Amino acid sequence: MSSFLYRLGRRCFRYRKTVLASWVLVLAIVGAVAGLFSKGFDNTFTLPGSPSQEALDDLNRTFPEVGGGSAQIIVVTAEGDVIDSPSYRDPVEDALEEIEDLAHVEIASNPYGDEAGTTSLSDDDRAAIISVQYDLGTQELPASASEELEAAAAALQEQLPPGAQASPGGELFQMDEVHVSIVEAIGVVVALIVLLFTLGSLRAAGMPLLTALLGVGVSIALITAATLFFTINPTTIMLALMLGLAVGIDYALFIISRHRDQLAAGMDAEESAAQSTATAGSAVVFAGLTVMIALAGLSVAGIPFLSAMGVASAAAVLIAVLIGLTLLPALLGFGGEKLRPRKVREALAAGQPAPEPRPTAASRFFRGWVRAATKIPALTIVVIVVGLGLFAIPAQRLELALPSNATAEEGTPPRVTYDLIDEHFGPGYNGPLIVKADIISSTDPLGDMDDIADELRDLPGVADVPMATPNMNADTGIAQVIPETAPDSPETADLVRTIQDMSAQFEDEYGISTAVTGFTAIGIDVSDRLAGALLPFGAIVVGLSLLLLAMVFRSIWVPLKATLGYLLSVITAFGVVVLVFEDGHGAAALGIDVLGPVISFLPIILMGVLFGLAMDYEVFLVSRMREDYVHGGDARHAIETGFVSSARVVTAAAIIMFSVFGAFVPAGEPVVKAIALGLAVGVFVDAFIVRMTLVPAVMALLGRYAWWLPPWLDRLLPTFDVEGEALARQLALKDWPAPDAPWLVYGEDLGLRLDRGAGYGRGFSSVSLAAAPGEALIVTGSGRRAVLLALSGRLPLDEGRLKVDGYVLPEQAGQLRRVLPHSSLQDLPGTEGRPGLPAAGANELNGLARKIRAGSGPRVTLLDEADTVTGTATRDAAADLAAAALSGGSRTGEDVAPGCLVLGARTPAAASALLPPGTPTRIVDTDEPAARTSGHSDPAAAMEGARR
Repeated sequence: MSSFLYRLGRRCFRYRKTVLASWVLVLAIVGAVAGLFSKGFDNTFTLPGSPSQEALDDLNRTFPEVGGGSAQIIVVTAEGDVIDSPSYRDPVEDALEEIEDLAHVEIASNPYGDEAGTTSLSDDDRAAIISVQYDLGTQELPASASEELEAAAAALQEQLPPGAQASPGGELFQMDEVHVSIVEAIGVVVALIVLLFTLGSLRAAGMPLLTALLGVGVSIALITAATLFFTINPTTIMLALMLGLAVGIDYALFIISRHRDQLAAGMDAEESAAQSTATAGSAVVFAGLTVMIALAGLSVAGIPFLSAMGVASAAAVLIAVLIGLTLLPALLGFGGEKLRPRKVREALAAGQPAPEPRPTAASRFFRGWVRAATKIPALTIVVIVVGLGLFAIPAQRLELALPSNATAEEGTPPRVTYDLIDEHFGPGYNGPLIVKADIISSTDPLGDMDDIADELRDLPGVADVPMATPNMNADTGIAQVIPETAPDSPETADLVRTIQDMSAQFEDEYGISTAVTGFTAIGIDVSDRLAGALLPFGAIVVGLSLLLLAMVFRSIWVPLKATLGYLLSVITAFGVVVLVFEDGHGAAALGIDVLGPVISFLPIILMGVLFGLAMDYEVFLVSRMREDYVHGGDARHAIETGFVSSARVVTAAAIIMFSVFGAFVPAGEPVVKAIALGLAVGVFVDAFIVRMTLVPAVMALLGRYAWWLPPWLDRLLPTFDVEGEALARQLALKDWPAPDAPWLVYGEDLGLRLDRGAGYGRGFSSVSLAAAPGEALIVTGSGRRAVLLALSGRLPLDEGRLKVDGYVLPEQAGQLRRVLPHSSLQDLPGTEGRPGLPAAGANELNGLARKIRAGSGPRVTLLDEADTVTGTATRDAAADLAAAALSGGSRTGEDVAPGCLVLGARTPAAASALLPPGTPTRIVDTDEPAARTSGHSDPAAAMEGARR
């Protein structure tokens, strides 16, 4: 990956104008599509397959009068008036006719008494509720429905006595759009200040903001355009906005910080941009993948709106990664030498080397920090684990519910209506339940519905059952149940479950099956489903963190302590959310005016997002420690040097994340406030307490055992080069063994441990070899087969340095395999996980020879088991291939580009028979590491000459 990102960064640097224009064009196209074709967001929460949702869907068919969307208008008298007086009754009844004439209105109930004699007047004689039923579901109604009802309520208000109120609300007025206030820009301003201090340049500080804002623009436009095809909740766009800003700035910071450090060391600007994209960019890819996987994992709950939210947010993170890997290198190209520190730029212009960086106040501060954390590591660990573990006490009381108009912004019509209904009727009237009954087999539909209503009235927690009636066909009945408690209270959820449990009782008594439905019941089912999904989702996230970190750090203990730290951060975030949103500690200061349950999907979203961010900080801190340790440093000293070199960037990234998330708490949408607070607290705790304090202490306590990994597990786990070590090796060996060295094949002290039963013969050790254009290299001995497979990139080396046709192995083995075929004249058996290689026939050999002569074949040709050739046609084809490989070919027919030939054989004589007379030949015996030659100078001496 690092090699690919290196080439990508260099190309974007060179073609910066094209890259910038491409991203601007993408934004323009997606923005235009969103503006022209988007359908708007839908705040309706559905749960396909749940009993409450199925009952509601059935009501839409059998009882359309109550199956569609609903709304309410509450009329409240002036102080001292009564609602039943003519000055209120006449305007209300006149308004009913206008409301019933509105589009899609099925019925508007008269609060003073409908056909069944049901009234909707408050016990204090000061309020009345007009219930409005629509013929379409809330998500299917046009946006004009709420606007028309607001206008009707305003017209009614004008007809009422002074001091009276007419306020619309209800299900129709659930949040259906998002707002971004100027307060949320505070996070961006703080980010700019932090970037300025971290990078030391206004030009450099502006680049992460520019890329993040462009990425957010593309993401929001893409999500908005997706409403044309999918149902998307408005909370989705706020979550994508938060994540897009936070990770977009942070990912760009990681790359540009590495670029600035390399420029300060005197590296060429283009080379630095390429290397920064490859090294820091690899970590960005890893961090982005973890966030995206965790967000996509939200689909575990099986809830469509949550799955859409996870996928859309993952797309926002993906766009942030893509922009960081493409647009940022292009901007670095625009910045060029201006991004280099002035003193370094002046020194290089004068032909002097870049000055050595001096210790800064920040490096001295972080050195003191890590020394304090690791002075008594056991004490640090106990204090942090116990301190953060205490937040598990309030976290256990976390209550979940879907958003209602109780959480709408103060002063808005839905919030005013909710509060007025709560005040004059009771909280339960804001979330009535509907009990659906299948009465098709009933002989007394009216009587049975009345009896069911009487039993429901006797239940604890039921305030009233104002309506119980069958439909016109007498096959479906409904009973409206008013709870004593609010829609999002635990008591209401208990009441729903009690009524659901009575279904068997009604079946026995009346032969009628029942189900509880309505907006409140569906919300409770969604919350229950989300709560049940937390454990499997948590297991997936924890298991994923263990696997990914084991791949990156080749360790058992590093993943374990990283996962423990992640769980501590999650528990702390949950605990703080409960203390603020449920207990009210600091709520007023944070602009939170309604206490109670938090949005149902907060835990699963917080766990997913925080997982990716925690792994991000873990990689950037611990990878530097590992790098210093692997390069021969003492385990304890590597903790300090690795911490000091990376803590500045991690600190800046965490402050930016905290600021962006925190800005959404006082001014964000109500349903987003709790998510934003949880993420802000989680980022702060995870970065500064867990990663920068607990992690060094644990590493110091473990010492060198922190990097222990069982050999069998090391072989099983794939390698994820998150810090670009493979690229560093490629760059280090770019001019090896010497600039412009002629060798097409060159290796020193090669070794490969291979079991005898692997199907490839024996391994080898301390093998050195070389071959120049026009030369043949014959490999003999028991390890010959493994050598040729290693030369073709099909077996990874354990020791030594090797280049084949300019490719550094094993780092560029994948690229080499695409251009260098491995031909064998004898079948090579396969083993588990390693495919076999069938013997090449005459046709295959002839085809390869034609490619080489046409200039489209490889410059290095491998032919294994050269002494086992049978048949005249195959022998002639092998000899012809040898001649072609050594003489080469030309695309133009003028310039000849000779190649080299590597033969594997039991004896050199049998292989030499395939070579044209006079071919310069080198022989390597894998059983005798001191290479022998025939007809040429000693390879070891030739290599030494090349070094000189």
